[in-house]
Amino acid sequence: MTMIKKLALCTLAVALTGGLASQASAASLQEIKDRGTVRIAVANEIPYGYMDMSGKAKGVGPETAQHIMEQLGIKKIEWVTTNFGSLIPGLQANRFDMVSAEMAILPQRCKEVLFSEPNSSYGEGLLVAQGNPDNVHTYEDFAKSDKKIAIMAGADQLEMLQALGVPGERMVTISNNADAISTVSTGRASAYAATSLTVSELAKKSDKVEAAKEFTDPVIDGEPARSWGGFTFSQDSKDFRDAVNAELAKFKKTDAWGKIMAEYGFSEADAKESFNKTTEQLCTE
Repeated sequence: MTMIKKLALCTLAVALTGGLASQASAASLQEIKDRGTVRIAVANEIPYGYMDMSGKAKGVGPETAQHIMEQLGIKKIEWVTTNFGSLIPGLQANRFDMVSAEMAILPQRCKEVLFSEPNSSYGEGLLVAQGNPDNVHTYEDFAKSDKKIAIMAGADQLEMLQALGVPGERMVTISNNADAISTVSTGRASAYAATSLTVSELAKKSDKVEAAKEFTDPVIDGEPARSWGGFTFSQDSKDFRDAVNAELAKFKKTDAWGKIMAEYGFSEADAKESFNKTTEQLCTE
């Protein structure tokens, strides 16, 4: 072997070693306990997971997570705020240890991250301009007309609309919920597709928009669309996920969990539905 080839191979080996070393690996449960701090991400989406004006984490996800961390002996939470579309990449890059955004448990996401068992369940909704000038009431309406519908980047409404036959050119992608009001009120899109809870919260923020009345959940493969949300982890955080699952199962049997659900607008039916699917089922459906 010539000296040039040897040098080239050495350089390649160093590059590969450096590349592997630079890849972030998720902390184990014990490592998180040892450092005494867990990093949990939210997407600033009311009522799922957000930071209030005083910098306090709020929402059905964070409040449940806080209880679970206390039970696990983890005293400090470092909250991280990011766009919804950055949650999974952030986990994969080890920018945080866990996501508390009530992210819908979907088969394609299960290939990228680990989910806890469901902590919540919720239906769909449409945010429209005041008076609903385009007279839209269902996701299916956008498969039958040339009207445009807005969705948030990374949200599961994309898959729902695709399943209903809505062409990609009729979808307007926005980066966060805060942009939905202007997108709809200015006519850039006829409606914004999101969960019923998100739509309700957005409608409270401006008299230029409202929740579409007489809305019916989309029917996909013969079933009304309903989502089940859970906590999200890196694929190599199984021990941490399992520990969270154990405490979540205990907490969901208490009145305290039910009060958190009710406080953030989840109905009794939503709470009950959260028990009706397992993550294994949701990841394979």
